[in-house]
Amino acid sequence: MDAAAVVKVMAGLPGVEEHEGWAGQPVFKVRNKSFAYLSEDQTRMHLKALREEQEALIAADPEAYAPSWDGGRFAWVLVQLELADPGELEELITEAWRLTAPKYLIAQLDG
Repeated sequence: MDAAAVVKVMAGLPGVEEHEGWAGQPVFKVRNKSFAYLSEDQTRMHLKALREEQEALIAADPEAYAPSWDGGRFAWVLVQLELADPGELEELITEAWRLTAPKYLIAQLDG
């Protein structure tokens, strides 16, 4: 999956806004809370995940997934876009959004 396909997935999620990050990279937010960052060269992506999900992804495919930063109950995962399975990446993006979005937006997606 390339950056254009990632942006298309984001556009299908309710309430997503694209902002410019501190280094000029695209940052995706819902209700002013970040859940995804594209790298400056748009070949990698940081996604919010649960710790268990991060560990499972890295164990299953360490070339495509690597640990990123963590805080609280979340452990972000770094994804090499060209190496990640497109269907799985779409699910991961949606799950990162669900971890951040308010219930009423989640209901809109599920509705």
